[in-house]
Amino acid sequence: MPIRVMRGTVVSNKADQTATVLVERRVMHPIYKKFLKKSKKYAAHDPQNRCEVGQTVSIRECPPVSKSKRFEVVYED
Repeated sequence: MPIRVMRGTVVSNKADQTATVLVERRVMHPIYKKFLKKSKKYAAHDPQNRCEVGQTVSIRECPPVSKSKRFEVVYED
């Protein structure tokens, strides 16, 4: 199974080495055929504390870092 990579917006960076990322996706309603926005927040491991609120970042699956962190921030530098 491939590693999931998602793009989202950082909504919180208050915790040490953790960024909360809001990922939005569009899904079609099965009956009305209208597109709806679904969103979910993920806790992502940010070891260098480089994420700022409002920044768009990519996150990818990784082995569990803590109880709630299953993703890590992908630095594009």
